[in-house]
Amino acid sequence: MVNLRLIPFALAAAMATIASNAVALDIVLETEEERVRVDTIVRGLEHPWGIAFLPDGSALVTERPGQLRHLAADGVLSGPLAGVREVDPRRQGGLLDVALDPDFAANRLVYLSYAEPGPDNTNSTAVARGRLNAEATALEDVAVIFSQKPKLPSTMHYGSRLVFDRAGHLFVTLGERSNARFRDQAQDLDSHLGKVVRIFPDGSVPDDNPFVGEPNALPEIWSLGHRNPQAAALHPETGMLWEIEHGPRGGDELNIPEAGKNYGWPVVSFGVNYDGSPVGTGQTDAPGFADPIHQWTPVIAPSGMMFYTGDVFDAWRGDLFVGGLASRALVRLELDGDSVVHEERILQGADRRIRDVEQAPDGSLYVLTDARNGEVLRLSPAE
Repeated sequence: MVNLRLIPFALAAAMATIASNAVALDIVLETEEERVRVDTIVRGLEHPWGIAFLPDGSALVTERPGQLRHLAADGVLSGPLAGVREVDPRRQGGLLDVALDPDFAANRLVYLSYAEPGPDNTNSTAVARGRLNAEATALEDVAVIFSQKPKLPSTMHYGSRLVFDRAGHLFVTLGERSNARFRDQAQDLDSHLGKVVRIFPDGSVPDDNPFVGEPNALPEIWSLGHRNPQAAALHPETGMLWEIEHGPRGGDELNIPEAGKNYGWPVVSFGVNYDGSPVGTGQTDAPGFADPIHQWTPVIAPSGMMFYTGDVFDAWRGDLFVGGLASRALVRLELDGDSVVHEERILQGADRRIRDVEQAPDGSLYVLTDARNGEVLRLSPAE
């Protein structure tokens, strides 16, 4: 399944990289379908988490401790942009995903998800938006448009991926905050924990959300029963949201979250708790719960995903790419409709935790590595 044969002239550099990821990764590799050049565009980022490309080919990159950077098309990285909200950077928290407004070319609006500090050592996932100034040095008129309820004393499972659909709605994936004391709220409609929510860009609620008007239900909720969805993308043909969420020991799930459906956590799961005990009922499915279309046991620990629609990798067009933290690989999935028919793990020999993957305007792939000395890698066709 995995094919990561290095071209001879790059072998020495690759071996040095594998020995220590402080060394820049600049190699050529053979994958199953494409011959790929991997270049290190930027090094020294502190746990980069999300990347979004601007129309001019530059990008915005988040760093978990709270910095937002502008990465010019020529690879020059800015200092931290002004205007970012205060974040809680403990453990899995901090500044997380970044997305552009569908009408960014006209309004220059940028959306950030992050761990929002609360009283008494609590926090929750929040989304703020601001206007990127012309010099790309600051966000202006920043306002919080969504804040997960309730705030809790946890530093785990924020979810936090941001995806716009074709109608301009914003999907936000939300974790169930991990702790057994409150993860059952993933099944409760009066809590945002373990949900996918759907809002308008200003934070208001669409009238056709599935639980609007239901007593004691939070109207933002789109789907429920999720654990920690850190990967999400819109299918380029169907326009449906796809998401991948972390399982515990086993059971990473690929779902297509539909309005009002319940995806089972923590009642059913393909995994077990970290101590080996059963999750919930100990079953993988039950009436009333939607099944995933694919699951991983052992886990890949998914973070970041995208459907490839570019022109420079012909053999990959239509494939789904997923970042793997535990698998330390960029996971490529071949699809037949809604079914996964083949998997390849790329970059596995480079020993990087892959936090995010995004398609650049030129069709190349940009990959973020999760480390204190994190990188932006570019995958392009090898000559």
